[in-house]
Amino acid sequence: MNSNDTKIREQQMDDARQGNAVNHNRSVRQIMETIYMQKEWGGVKQEFYSGQGSHLPKIVDPYVRKINQFLNAFTPKLRVCDLGCGDFNVGKQLVKASVQYIGVDIVADLIVRNKTLFKRPNLEFMTLDIISDDLPEADCVLVRQVLQHLSNEQIGFIIKKLKKFKYMIVTEHLPKGDFVANMDKKTDASIRLFENSGVVLTESPFDLSPLKQRSLIQIHLKKGQIETTLYQNF
Repeated sequence: MNSNDTKIREQQMDDARQGNAVNHNRSVRQIMETIYMQKEWGGVKQEFYSGQGSHLPKIVDPYVRKINQFLNAFTPKLRVCDLGCGDFNVGKQLVKASVQYIGVDIVADLIVRNKTLFKRPNLEFMTLDIISDDLPEADCVLVRQVLQHLSNEQIGFIIKKLKKFKYMIVTEHLPKGDFVANMDKKTDASIRLFENSGVVLTESPFDLSPLKQRSLIQIHLKKGQIETTLYQNF
């Protein structure tokens, strides 16, 4: 990292600390509940809407195909844990490819709604704060465009827990070309993309060292690209 990148990171960290000072009395659960209530990710007509990343066919369809292809390659099938399952428009298309599918979200009313709408013998929903709560047992964990909304400290807590899963499939919205990885930010509906940054787990301060990793999907958009990476921890 050159000196200019260091200055940019330091400024971004200062900005994030100021933003977090405003939200210091609000839990992550309260922040996420507000995002859905105020329709910060869109979906005015929907009670819960997890954003275009969960609904645009250009983004969703390639992801569903590739993840189903990965999961269907296993005999017996894997237990899958979907962290930040949101409105479940994506997850509902992956349930058949798993022996057990656990959808997890921090917003309790959203989980109640999902339990009502989506019923399968191998499907379960849980209300959890993935930063502070213990995570369910599974073979494979899906974390799709979740970390990008969180602070570096919160991501760090989550990464420690993800290491217990054999397979991690992580999706993040990244800038095109050169960018400064892992600028800090406050927890909210926005992402690092607009500061020419993005979450890269193998770089500082996270320094994830998986046994294996490979890119599964790259979806190129006008603003950046959505990249899905498979990590194998053991």
